[in-house]
Amino acid sequence: MTTTPRPLPPRTTVPVGATFAPGTALDWSGPLVPGRIVLDERVEPNASWSAVVRAGDVLTIVDVGGNQSADCLLFDAHDTAERYSVPDTVAWQGNVYVRTGTVLRSNLGRPMATVVANEVDRQDTIGGACSKESNTLRYGQHVAYQHACRENFLTEGARHGLGVRDLVSNLNWFMNVPVEADGSLGIVDGMSGPGRRVAFRAERDVLVVVSNCPQMNNPCNDFNPTPLRMIVTRDHA
Repeated sequence: MTTTPRPLPPRTTVPVGATFAPGTALDWSGPLVPGRIVLDERVEPNASWSAVVRAGDVLTIVDVGGNQSADCLLFDAHDTAERYSVPDTVAWQGNVYVRTGTVLRSNLGRPMATVVANEVDRQDTIGGACSKESNTLRYGQHVAYQHACRENFLTEGARHGLGVRDLVSNLNWFMNVPVEADGSLGIVDGMSGPGRRVAFRAERDVLVVVSNCPQMNNPCNDFNPTPLRMIVTRDHA
C-alpha cells in the first residue's frame, strides 16, 4: 500500500511573507567577508531561522530592508548548556556596545564568536527580546494576540531539542538601544539601512538561532518588518 509522506513541521506557527509596505526599498547585498559561500538563505518577515556555523566560518547577516532587528541566540553546537552570555561579554570587554572586534562569550567566559566586520556603529546586547507578556505589559492587552521573538525562539529551538529553560538574554543585531548618562535606555529609531551588514566568525561550532523580530509597537523594526539574508562563508584556504 502506498502512503503519502507526512510533511515536516513548519519552522514557525505564525504566517510569514512579504508583510512590508509596498515600495519598501530592499537591498539583498552579499557577504561582508570574502570566502566560499557555503550557505545562503533568506528569512521572511516575522519568521525564525537557525543553522550550525562551523568553527572558522563567518556568518554575514544582511539587514535587507533597513532597521530590522535580528534577535539572536548562540549555543555551543555540541553542548547547548554552554551558550551566549550578555554579562560575560559585557564584563570582559568593559563596554555594553557590540562593535567590530567584540568577542561574544559564553556563560563559561569562553569565546564563541568574534565580530569581524560591522556596517552599523553599534549593535545591541542589553535590550532583550519581545514576548507576548512584555508586549501586553508595555502596550496593553489589545496586543496580546501578536507574535513575538520569544515564540520564534521556542519554535526554532524545538527543532534542536531546546526549550524554555534555554532562553537567555540575547543579541539584537541592528537594533538601537542607547544608554544615556543617567543609565536609562530605550528602543529608538535605528541606525541601519537597506543592505547594511554585520559579520561574525565562529570560534567553535555554534548553533545560531535568529528571530526576525515581528514587533510592531516600537521603532525596532521601523514599524515595517522586512526580510533578512543569512550568508555563511568559508576561507578559501
